[in-house]
Amino acid sequence: MKGVSKQAPGYDQMAFIDLPVPEATDDKVLIKVAYTGICGSDIHTFKGEYKNPTTPVVLGHEFSGQVVEVGSNVTKVKVGDRVTSETTFYVCGECDYCKEKQYNLCPHRKGIGTQQNGSMANYVLAREESIHLLPDHLSYEGAAMSEPLACCVHAMYQKSHLELKDTIIIMGPGPIGLYLLQIAKEIGAFVIMTGITKDAHRLALAKKLGADVIVDTMKEDLAKVVNEITDSYGVDKVYDASGAVPAVNASLPLIRKQGQFIQVGLFANKMVDLDTESIIQREIEYIGSRSQNPYDWPIAIHLLAKGAINIDEMITKKYPLTKWREAFDKVMEGNEIKVMIESNPEKTSTTFVSTIKLPLRERMILR
Repeated sequence: MKGVSKQAPGYDQMAFIDLPVPEATDDKVLIKVAYTGICGSDIHTFKGEYKNPTTPVVLGHEFSGQVVEVGSNVTKVKVGDRVTSETTFYVCGECDYCKEKQYNLCPHRKGIGTQQNGSMANYVLAREESIHLLPDHLSYEGAAMSEPLACCVHAMYQKSHLELKDTIIIMGPGPIGLYLLQIAKEIGAFVIMTGITKDAHRLALAKKLGADVIVDTMKEDLAKVVNEITDSYGVDKVYDASGAVPAVNASLPLIRKQGQFIQVGLFANKMVDLDTESIIQREIEYIGSRSQNPYDWPIAIHLLAKGAINIDEMITKKYPLTKWREAFDKVMEGNEIKVMIESNPEKTSTTFVSTIKLPLRERMILR
């Protein structure tokens, strides 16, 4: 089979390589990949900015596909099932976090697409516990958005308990910001979406997806907008999906006293200068939200299946696996929302035309 591999640390260092098809043993499940979404972390890895991945490693962790082989200990998944998977591939199973299934916090966790070969290939291996079956009417394209959506569910349902009475700011109209927006509108919150001038097309999409107010912070006074809407009390919660320190600091004084700030986006630098005066004087609860865990996935898949997430608007480009570099270039241009890579375009549809279980004796490097 073929895969998109980060071969070594540093800028680019990427290659489209031949790989053996993985073997599904024990609790593992072999999935024939349908679609993989390109994540911002994949771009950071491409640029050599993301320090976590092992190299060499095949990228890709936002994916969907069909089961073609299961290990001897697998009991709940069968060949032919349409699935997606959590990114967790290995955890210790013994720490306090694992005992609560908070696998995103396990200090020994290994993730698909970072420490374990990912889904930008024809096949990917996952563990049974991480597998989620897809509703019949949910497309593979939509299912490939389960992982980033689960991250947003984690931020809004687990970490901050967003309520329909809340007035909130979402900063950054990229894919994560737009997922957060659609979850918030499904709950019923009043949403102010912010961006900068170059985000004009994304802010327009945010309005189309239900944002109550959109603000170009380079042209408009966000403080004035917030004070008019909240009678100068401030918003209940701010969700940052921008990772931009100036945006964060501009929003902190606009949070209602004893309100919440939820950090979803990653900063470029580990240490940043924050407006601690506002955090202290307004008794703001500053919350970090890391990835997702098993509790988030059923909600994410339910939201996708019921149509709460506009799949067609979110996916703006698709490329076959062979044109992965063109797909990465398109993401880095900054004009797309979600770009998908199709791993097996000749057989990808709502359901694959056929499912072929590869005998062990036929495992070889497929070209």
